[in-house]
Amino acid sequence: MINSDRSHTSAVKLGLRENWRQFSLLVLINMFVGGMVGIERTVVPLLGAEEFHIQSATVITSFIVSFGVIKAFANLISGQLADSWGRKRVLIIGWLIGLPVPFMIIAAPGWEWVVAANILLGLSQGFAWSMTVLMKIDLVGRKSRGLAIGLNEFAGYLSVGITAFLTGYLASKYGLRPVPIYLGIFYAVAGTLLSILVVSDTRHHVRLETAGAEFDQAKMGFREVFARTSFGDRNLFAACQAGLINNLNDGMSWGIFPLFFASLGTGIERIGLIKAVYPVVWGVTQVITGPLSDRWGRKGLIAAGMWVQAGALFLTALSTRFEIWMLGSVLLGIGTAMVYPCLIAAVSDAAQPSWRARALSVYRFWRDLGYAIGALVAGLIADWFGFVAAILAVAILTFVSGAVVAIVMTDGHRPAAAR
Repeated sequence: MINSDRSHTSAVKLGLRENWRQFSLLVLINMFVGGMVGIERTVVPLLGAEEFHIQSATVITSFIVSFGVIKAFANLISGQLADSWGRKRVLIIGWLIGLPVPFMIIAAPGWEWVVAANILLGLSQGFAWSMTVLMKIDLVGRKSRGLAIGLNEFAGYLSVGITAFLTGYLASKYGLRPVPIYLGIFYAVAGTLLSILVVSDTRHHVRLETAGAEFDQAKMGFREVFARTSFGDRNLFAACQAGLINNLNDGMSWGIFPLFFASLGTGIERIGLIKAVYPVVWGVTQVITGPLSDRWGRKGLIAAGMWVQAGALFLTALSTRFEIWMLGSVLLGIGTAMVYPCLIAAVSDAAQPSWRARALSVYRFWRDLGYAIGALVAGLIADWFGFVAAILAVAILTFVSGAVVAIVMTDGHRPAAAR
């Protein structure tokens, strides 16, 4: 068995060109993963307000809180499971857990069903999205890491945006349920079948990358990896706090924006368009910012991206015009694209291959905990002080996070020109 593994590893090559078929398949699968979140971006907050007649923003955003907390903990264990069980198995488990989600939303007799569906969705996303990221990083090796992450996040968030628009359009024609949610059934079935039948594991690529190298941290336990990633390394700490705040403002926009726009008389189709522009711009622009970080380094893009996000939130909160909201959505997408792939790449730079999966899972734990914190905090502020105050508070936090990156982070990635 050992000799067989060694011969298999010797036939494996790292690089995007060498692994383009498997890489492209994982891009397609992550589009289905992103689409599962996209079915909720426009429809579900409005479902709580209009169909279940919930008055409290905090209660409505509870589905994002359940999603964020569960996804954070799923991320935390996904790296350990990936190292123990293999990437493909964890990917398949993620899809199997996600299969009931669209059916539960369609059939939900009360809001508690929606919250329960998002517990399953959080588990599914934590396993499935984590594995698509990790497997692409495994395939390409160090030199194209930013590009690989950019393409992965491009696929996922382009799908989020397209699905948010489609569900908004379908909801304006056929109602909030069940027609818009049929897209989720297609995504879940297609993603599950492709993951089971076509995807190959990437553990041999990891062995090739670590072959012949000796790392002092190779035998680090999970507690050590958690401590080092969370606060023991300045680059990893800066990345974790920026990831948390990035998803904090995303969680706020997910739950509060549809309610804010609707409160000012905006129709559901227009809300769907605003909600779609942000992740579409985010997804498409990552194809540029991911590889750009391989050339320029990560720190500058991350800090500037957080500040662009903050500006976009200020712009949105202080306007009542559809055109300004659209501009804010575009800027929010650009800022997030400057941040998102660069943070994952920065964590990958700072972690050795032998514990990279666990470091990424810790980073993604903190990042996706931001969904829950953002939805909860924004919901409470909105109930007490209004939607504008909630958006402005998150904008301030986002600006401060960018300043932390600018002060604390040192660019661990050495661009090609410097090497």
